[in-house]
Amino acid sequence: MRPAWRFRRARLFEGLAAAAAAALVVALMVVLVDVLRGAGALSWRFFVEAPGATATEGGIFPAIFGTVALTLVMTVLVMPLGVGAAVYLHEYASPAARLPGLVRAAVHHLARLPSLVYGLFGLGFFVHTVGRAVDGVTGQALRWGQPGLLWAACTLAVLTLPTVIVATEEALRSVPHEVRLASLALGATRAQMLGQVVLPAAAPGILTAAVLAISRGAGEVAPVLLTGVASWLPDLPDGLSSQFMHLGFHAHVLATQSPDVDAARAPLAGTAAALLTLTFLLNLVAAALRARLASSAGAR
Repeated sequence: MRPAWRFRRARLFEGLAAAAAAALVVALMVVLVDVLRGAGALSWRFFVEAPGATATEGGIFPAIFGTVALTLVMTVLVMPLGVGAAVYLHEYASPAARLPGLVRAAVHHLARLPSLVYGLFGLGFFVHTVGRAVDGVTGQALRWGQPGLLWAACTLAVLTLPTVIVATEEALRSVPHEVRLASLALGATRAQMLGQVVLPAAAPGILTAAVLAISRGAGEVAPVLLTGVASWLPDLPDGLSSQFMHLGFHAHVLATQSPDVDAARAPLAGTAAALLTLTFLLNLVAAALRARLASSAGAR
């Protein structure tokens, strides 16, 4: 009776897991159909023109450009820092040392913070402290000491840093320890072993960390709300110190500040569709690179 009960319990959990996965797929399809149905009333000009005098007029190209620029700068900032921290924790730090424990505790606490807290931190540290210090050194009045693209990207980099560290550590853990020992036995230094053997083998997992960072960073609104985003800006940002439009915040503006709800329905759906498509394309590029690295590693 006991083996039969274990078999039925396993099948029950399997059925519940399959039902949960199906519910997620259905929910995703409902959201996509609703968004695409509303965006179908728009023309291609909506996606390539600047916004008009009101939120429901014109297009969203500056918001698309700002979201892409913000995500790319955030990725460039967070990946070296996150990968370096993960390499230190997994490859160099002693498990009995106090510093690695403090770093891991800090990573876990950072992962639990609300995104609005990151926005307040970015405003206080990056904008008012670092930015104004840079203005004081360069003698420029309020160029870096105000919200801008760079400070918003730095804030999102801090927000996604725990994700990158955890995913990169998992990628490094997947590389067999015998590979390290064999590399060292052949005369490689520890730096050569890491740079030429371990990191290339873990590259697909590291790109998975990039995918996770892009997925979270591209859709966050609260941190950039305080560190660089503008509700209406028809011109593209001309530098890292400039403010920018963001698809997520533009959707928030359309949903909450438009006096004509019916007129805002189609632009809101189009903005959401653009954000979903942009996130999907960025993830697709990272996933393609990950698959290519995995296939090349398997060929070797």
